[in-house]
Amino acid sequence: MKVLVTGAAGFIGSTTARHLLARGDEVVGLDNLNDYYDVNLKKARLAILQKESNFRFEFLDLADREGMARLFSSSRFDRVVHLGAQAGVRYSIQNPHAYVDSNVVGTLNVLEGCRHNAVEHLVYASTSSVYGANTNMPFSVHQNVDHPLSLYAATKKANELMAHTYASLYDLPVTGLRFFTVYGPWGRPDMALFLFTKSILEGRPIDVFNYGNHRRDFTYIDDIVGGVVAALDHIATPNKSWDSDAPDPATSPAPYRLYNIGNAQPVDLMHYIAVLEERLGRKAEKNLLPLQAGDVPDTWADVEDLARDVGYRPATPVETGVARFVDWYLDYHQVKR
Repeated sequence: MKVLVTGAAGFIGSTTARHLLARGDEVVGLDNLNDYYDVNLKKARLAILQKESNFRFEFLDLADREGMARLFSSSRFDRVVHLGAQAGVRYSIQNPHAYVDSNVVGTLNVLEGCRHNAVEHLVYASTSSVYGANTNMPFSVHQNVDHPLSLYAATKKANELMAHTYASLYDLPVTGLRFFTVYGPWGRPDMALFLFTKSILEGRPIDVFNYGNHRRDFTYIDDIVGGVVAALDHIATPNKSWDSDAPDPATSPAPYRLYNIGNAQPVDLMHYIAVLEERLGRKAEKNLLPLQAGDVPDTWADVEDLARDVGYRPATPVETGVARFVDWYLDYHQVKR
């Protein structure tokens, strides 16, 4: 297939593109290489992809309406994996406009491109952050998610609603994937595992929020990508038994589906840190702090729909995933233990 991957220089986007290239798909990778975090890391991910003959890079901003329209009309993609976005809960509090530009306007441009160019299936990234103030665990795609706690979460919820509209109006098959705390090699420098590792190796204390009383459904990058590709191959279909008197948020009479992708095994943050300490061979000095604005204490994914419909279930334990991340980090940054 010919597949567009947006956010191709990003953590999840680059890994997804590598997976698709390895199985023989033709991939066009789009990214604007913004400086939200170290652009050199993005370029290093991109350099791996550019070694492949069936990969083409497009330097383009999702919010560029005319540029996006030209790309879609000239390339004629079979399917689209929309992973490009302005990420980060905390950053959305200081820079709200960046999230509307990238996540709302950018997603609209992707939807329009798919609509006007006969794309077979659009798979797009949502987030566990949409569950917001919900505390009923595990989080299910069949729950309503109307109480986001950050603008980042609100823009991702908006993406789900926009996607449903296009599925309903134009019969465009769309599948939304709510990712749960992704980690692993080539990860983002603003994420906890990267920050913890850097601080511990430099002998500095780590900031541990909510006084360490977090439980997170940490999901290894290869498990996330496995779910993305499996969902891409499983084109969304209407739910013929959908009941408008008792509407199911995860399905629709239109070709629209929502799935969680998480490890379905929440881990105490303190255990996560202990696994990291053991792998690094060093103890962390912990700076215990209150819960951050926009954050939630716990996450836990119900992935039964993904397993039933798509035939995929994440399974990598944190001990394995953290070890792989540390090995990559030490190699990439040329750090000796």
